[in-house]
Amino acid sequence: MTTEAMPSSRERLLEAAATLTYRDGVNIGVDALCKAAGVSKRSMYKLFESKGELLAASLEERASAYVTALLPAADDNRPPRERILHVFEKAEAQAGAPDFQGCRYLVVQIELKDPEHPASRVARRVKENLAAFFRAEAEQGGASDPDLLARQLILVFDGASARAGIKADTQGGLVIPTVTTLLDAAGVAPGSIPG
Repeated sequence: MTTEAMPSSRERLLEAAATLTYRDGVNIGVDALCKAAGVSKRSMYKLFESKGELLAASLEERASAYVTALLPAADDNRPPRERILHVFEKAEAQAGAPDFQGCRYLVVQIELKDPEHPASRVARRVKENLAAFFRAEAEQGGASDPDLLARQLILVFDGASARAGIKADTQGGLVIPTVTTLLDAAGVAPGSIPG
């Protein structure tokens, strides 16, 4: 007889927070979160100080998978330009999913408005890490101003994600040419191998 371990109350709350806040927004009530997780409010407050802490923990738990889904592997030896384009190709593919509502980390920052909210801090760190990846690749690729290029790339990434999330635009044929133009203007040439 095999018994599959039931997810813990903590795991069920984290999953409910991830699913419901992405689908319905961060203002989802504690009652709805607890009901979806099959956990009492009392149990939730034993595990998490607040709904904000639960949301932050849920975002933190998904950060690694988010990064893995977007960024090239550490041992990927393609040139920086191709590594940057890889991120946008992955983002474009994710945006095509029927349930896509934008980058969950951007959505949280927009909805919460409070940069000191625990979930906003997690989201900001995740987005800063993406910008740092762009900056490091831009520098490796010989960009004339790596900081500016990283900021421009984040702007395109977040803008494309937001527009796809509200179904205002399909990204096909728009994002990659935009990023390519930015890379060209910054001097990140095709085939430049990191040294």
